[in-house]
Amino acid sequence: MVKARKYVVKNYFKGVPKREDFEIVEYDLPPLKDGEILIKTEWISVDPYQRAYNKLSKIPYDQFGLQVGVVKESRNPKFPVGTKVVSHKGWCDYTIAKDGVQASPLDHLYILPDFKGLSPSLAVGALGLIGLTAYAGFLEICKPKAGETVVVTGAAGAVGSLVGQIAKIKGCKVIGFAGSDDKVEWLEKELGFDKALNYKTVDVAKALKEAAPKGVDCYFDNVGGEISSIIINQMNKFGRVSVCGSISSYNEEGSMPKATILQPAIISQNLMIQGFLVSEWRDLMPKVVPELVDWIKSGQLKAAEHVTEGFDNIFNAFVGMLAGENKGKAVVKV
Repeated sequence: MVKARKYVVKNYFKGVPKREDFEIVEYDLPPLKDGEILIKTEWISVDPYQRAYNKLSKIPYDQFGLQVGVVKESRNPKFPVGTKVVSHKGWCDYTIAKDGVQASPLDHLYILPDFKGLSPSLAVGALGLIGLTAYAGFLEICKPKAGETVVVTGAAGAVGSLVGQIAKIKGCKVIGFAGSDDKVEWLEKELGFDKALNYKTVDVAKALKEAAPKGVDCYFDNVGGEISSIIINQMNKFGRVSVCGSISSYNEEGSMPKATILQPAIISQNLMIQGFLVSEWRDLMPKVVPELVDWIKSGQLKAAEHVTEGFDNIFNAFVGMLAGENKGKAVVKV
């Protein structure tokens, strides 16, 4: 009998999630049935969508999320003991999974691909759905051309930092917005952004006009809010906007924050604005992951990670990520 621990969400979040909104529950896992495997978790992902989807879930619920683990016991010949696997089983130290059984579009069990020696943790980051979000969300929607100007908000985060680098690989001029001077320096000096701006200290409209005097062609939106309205109102004819998230509003209570209307710019500039869910592009994973691996191995793409250690520290990693403490992907080593 294996004793397992998991985080259970007890409350709907009000503002920033609080420790008392969670309970760590210890329980006995049942014996395996045919087709099932026992997974010992090694890496756990903390992500903005876990905050956004709280209100859409029926409480109490087990905190969902991506994880990487190793098979410790198996009654499925496709997953022998010792196999590294990726799943959406969430914040737990052991779990039972069965191939082909999905509780949600993200609940997909698969064997860790060949990362050519790169860390397995990247399966919940740059070489997993986060990488697919950046790659497909940017390239499939924005369809950038070399020489175009690309703006990324949340540029120092898990997705934004990858989008900016992919845009550089494709020959674009890249401008990123982040929330601290330290992140601005990191984006420019480490990741090669042409310009990075601290949205908390600059006049966004003026600074963007100076950084992109000829206007913006592509905008990858991670944050929403007034900053997005400002950027969209400086876009060129036939500009493309990929809407990935709205983290600026995730901790807001009550009515949604107001922002400058977009319709005049959308109409006059013939803008294309499209939202997406990464699950729509899961079939692209076999094509995308090897390309991302090659970019990382060649040094063209830096897959930055902000690592927290310890199962008991998952909550701290989660709220730290929501507060923007991470540069790159926030992960927890269990």
